[in-house]
Amino acid sequence: MKARVNDGCISCGMCIGTCPEVFRFNDEGVAEAYADVAPEYEETAAQARDDCPVSVIDLEQ
Repeated sequence: MKARVNDGCISCGMCIGTCPEVFRFNDEGVAEAYADVAPEYEETAAQARDDCPVSVIDLEQ
């Protein structure tokens, strides 16, 4: 599975707090997906997507 953080991130850090194995802040201070979503993190990555207050996270198989 692949994750992507689209434009519009508000730098709240919710995704990073939920799934730091996939998300981190980049040099501009916004979240990015820096790793493919391993099977053991699919559930927490989906939770990060669902909890994002601005709905900017996409998950693709």
